[in-house]
Amino acid sequence: MSRYDRWNAILELLAREGRLSVEEAARALDVSTATIRRDLDQLAQQQMLMRTRGGAVAQSVSYDLPLRYKTARHADEKHRIAAAAAELVTPGAVVGLNGGTTTSELARALATLSTLESGFTIVTNALNIAAELTVRQHVKIVVTGGVARQQSYELIGPLANGVLEQVTLDVAFLGVDALDVELGAFAHHEGEASVNHLLIGRAAHVVVVADSSKVGRRAFSRICPIGEIDTLVTDARLPDELAGRFTDAGVKVVRA
Repeated sequence: MSRYDRWNAILELLAREGRLSVEEAARALDVSTATIRRDLDQLAQQQMLMRTRGGAVAQSVSYDLPLRYKTARHADEKHRIAAAAAELVTPGAVVGLNGGTTTSELARALATLSTLESGFTIVTNALNIAAELTVRQHVKIVVTGGVARQQSYELIGPLANGVLEQVTLDVAFLGVDALDVELGAFAHHEGEASVNHLLIGRAAHVVVVADSSKVGRRAFSRICPIGEIDTLVTDARLPDELAGRFTDAGVKVVRA
């Protein structure tokens, strides 16, 4: 297990339990207590957790991990969601993408989809998506302005407005931190929520891409109400009852 994989596992345990001892983490990850102590110290230096005597506690209830630690979460589900969502894009389309692990997976799926080889356009505020797809000759990349946020690689702030006000999108894919059937889509950070709302406001069709662990939850800052979402692409673990509630709210549900 690499250091980043180990850190991700520690943060997952901490997010679930709220508190974690060195011994518990060592048993769960099958490594030495000395390794766990070093890991906890390094994560505390990055303000990802709060060190305690003999372990650590979570920094906050709203757990916003940097993107590089999120990649291992529900990886299979995100791959299937991305593949299903990519099928919604037609050749020549103008596609909006915000940041996140699921939208990053979707960007890769779009770039390699044979039906889109004739070309399409991506408008994004995610630096990692833009950097990865710039080498694809059939993909036109438009990047918003803004200030880069380290956790998500998303550009946020008023500098993004100028670009977004000048474009229209056929479809916008929205990665979220939480999705509630009554209140809508959420992000942990208010700056991301603001730019994401501007992005989807330019789209003819809005698609939320989120694994089922994020559905039925709320986070700090609302991106948009449920009425602004047309389609939810999620995984097969979403319960029928919850899927039915989204359908009743006017959201088409695709379970990949």
